Amino acid sequence: MILLPRTSPSNSRLSNPRPSNLLLWPQWIAVVLLLLSISVTVSSEEKPAADPALLALLKQAAAEANSFGDQYDAEVWLVEKDPVLARLVKDPVQRISLLKLIHSEASRAGLSPEIVLALIEVESHFDRYAVSSAGAQGMMQVMPFWKNEIGRPDDNLTLNKTNFAYGCRILQFYLQREKGDLHKGLARYNGSVGRRVYSDKVYRAWNDHWRTEPLDWGD
Repeated sequence: MILLPRTSPSNSRLSNPRPSNLLLWPQWIAVVLLLLSISVTVSSEEKPAADPALLALLKQAAAEANSFGDQYDAEVWLVEKDPVLARLVKDPVQRISLLKLIHSEASRAGLSPEIVLALIEVESHFDRYAVSSAGAQGMMQVMPFWKNEIGRPDDNLTLNKTNFAYGCRILQFYLQREKGDLHKGLARYNGSVGRRVYSDKVYRAWNDHWRTEPLDWGD
């Protein structure tokens, strides 16, 4: 009689794996591939490809801008601010024109362009035809009496360049009077001296939408 060697249970399991385990591998691979495809789809939706026409427009605007240190700075700033402004201004050509003009007039007055953008958002939501109950006009809500004060009664405050020139110089004056204190200067601009409701609104708009570099807002 020939005696066959005994096979231990553990060796038997290793040499003969369960068929059910092997059959599950294709299913797991399919699940992993599905999850990876979903992840790729989500990430591509979060970062849509930039419109080539818009990029060309931004580059052209940057090349023509004269209030920046160099063309690269202009491109970076315009590319950064354009999608933020798109919430309120749908036309891309109008957006680029506005951003260039705001940067130029704010820089001429020694102001942060981001503060001016935040102020305009609060004052008019970038509506050039906005008129307040007190009669303030345009994007920066400039009071018409200023035209007579400087001897230019025929100036049109619904023209953005004129409106920004007035608004930026007025804000510059009030900030200088308040020794650079943004809360107090903005309160004077709004006619709410001694209160922070208005300046807090501008701060939130700046901090949530337009902030590029830190600014000293005091306490």
